[in-house]
Amino acid sequence: MSPWIRQHQFALGAALATLRKAPGSFLFNVLVVAVALALPFAGITLLDNVRPMSEQLSVDPEVSLFLNPGATREDAQGLEPQLRQILQGSNAKIVFVPREKALDDLKDRSGLSAALDTLGENPLPDSYVMKLEGFNSTSEAARIDGIVEQMGALPRVDTVQVDSAWVKRLAALLGILRLALLLLAITLGAVVIAVVFNTIRLQVLTQREEIAVSKLLGATDNFIHRPFYYTGALLGLCAGAVALGAVMLALNPLNSAIAEFARLYASEFQLAPLGPLEAAGLLAISAGLGLTGALLSVQRHLARMR
Repeated sequence: MSPWIRQHQFALGAALATLRKAPGSFLFNVLVVAVALALPFAGITLLDNVRPMSEQLSVDPEVSLFLNPGATREDAQGLEPQLRQILQGSNAKIVFVPREKALDDLKDRSGLSAALDTLGENPLPDSYVMKLEGFNSTSEAARIDGIVEQMGALPRVDTVQVDSAWVKRLAALLGILRLALLLLAITLGAVVIAVVFNTIRLQVLTQREEIAVSKLLGATDNFIHRPFYYTGALLGLCAGAVALGAVMLALNPLNSAIAEFARLYASEFQLAPLGPLEAAGLLAISAGLGLTGALLSVQRHLARMR
């Protein structure tokens, strides 16, 4: 066995021995750090569940193009080749809706047939309804803006409406949530580092005499520092595991409430726990935060003992 491995084994053993001397204090610190980590872990779990659902939403927007009231039927029918040219490369179904049919549909759906008859003339313009296909994600939905602008620039066109705005709003909302979660994670990460920093500081002060004797016996700084580094990393790792466990336990009551809400929309959406790779990544980040706090504390307080 190489000396490097033996040194780290000794440091890990020393860290575990220190924790066994005061298990209550260690568990309390783990609980404090776990509370700080639970909120960003829960947010990451939520976004991990919502992200694939938002990306797989069937966007397939429907574009409605309305002509000017003064446009003739020949003007309206002459637009179809130009619309097909604009929509070239995407699967689209173009339906021409004459103003007479639009009025009949309005009478059937609104129940205002008598009131509409009193208008005398048909106030509705000729229109086109285009069902676009091939827009299967929120990122692809952004291409619709360019199509709408080209259609709005055609002659005799009054208004172009598209019903995919809600998809872009959803994407914007998810972006805001990601940013808020990032800021929250940074803030609580600083809290974790501060807790570990203070924990290691107390350990350094408690073991001041042992450290002084070790220095007199020729112990190097790295030999003295390693057990504290392992203590901080273990604190972060255990706290991350507790936070992940708490989030997983909280999914059961949440899914019960979500199931009732999802049934109203004929959905079976459920929150699923993070996968093994994501969970391992969060545990590594937790251990890294603990190690960072220990490193800062050791460098600050042991330097004063030289």
